[in-house]
Amino acid sequence: MPPDADRILFPASHLAAEVATQPDDWARAATLAAVHRDRLPAPGERVAVIGCGTSLFMARAFAALRESAGQGLTDAWSASELRTARDYDRYLVICRSGTTTEVLAAMSALPDGIPRTVISSSPGTPALSLAEPVLIDEVDEKSVVQTRFATTTLALLRHHLGEDLTPVIAQARRVLAEDPAESLARVRDAEQITFVGMGFAAALAEEAALKLRESCQAWTESYLATEYRHGPISIAAPGRVVWALGSLVAGLADDIAATGAHVEHRPVDPLAELVRVHRLCLLRSADLGLNPDQPRSLNRSVILD
Repeated sequence: MPPDADRILFPASHLAAEVATQPDDWARAATLAAVHRDRLPAPGERVAVIGCGTSLFMARAFAALRESAGQGLTDAWSASELRTARDYDRYLVICRSGTTTEVLAAMSALPDGIPRTVISSSPGTPALSLAEPVLIDEVDEKSVVQTRFATTTLALLRHHLGEDLTPVIAQARRVLAEDPAESLARVRDAEQITFVGMGFAAALAEEAALKLRESCQAWTESYLATEYRHGPISIAAPGRVVWALGSLVAGLADDIAATGAHVEHRPVDPLAELVRVHRLCLLRSADLGLNPDQPRSLNRSVILD
């Protein structure tokens, strides 16, 4: 690896451009939440949220937030493992492309007579005809790697729950104003990174790990923070990182530090911290000479024969 002074940060890419718009996208999502209020889960409804990959992680985050806000039972299911026999009042589908085979199959199998909504960023796609659409095409992406569609969807849903995201948006803007070579120096060359979190941060930890695997083929893992001591800590070692999103579990940082691994943590909203992970994706892909817009073996949508 060349010395830091000779290493570029990240060249222009679709991913870099899309990561940079997120705070503004989240601010605009407040208006979208108000416009589409009647198509989104109402307090007290029993809701199933459906997605694949990144969309599934956003579904899990929303489910945790909605239940913690006391707004009703909320399950999050992979589209391929939908529980149609359960008694739900509404289905909410998240699908950027609107063409994912498992998602379309799940939507076609939903019970009749139950309201269903799909959030997508792709106009004219099949999913939009199978449910009440919430189209947010202004955050559609050219990169295969999802960032702003997913985070804006979660921001929209958090606005819908009544959250004030003003501090979160400000935190994300500060992340984007930082010199990434400085702010990410302790994690840039890590041999291995494990993300941990509690509540909705656990779902964003899964998403953070996925972003690094997709964009730069990194060795990453993710766990509920309280589960980290139950086995995963055995791989912690010097040169490796445990990155906590959200609040730190009491005593966990000391246990990790004793292994020689670095603990990365900021006391900010996990959604804003995810933007910092996105910037690490850009740094590490540039270091490795990889195209962050074209992950190995991946396409924008999984379409099966």
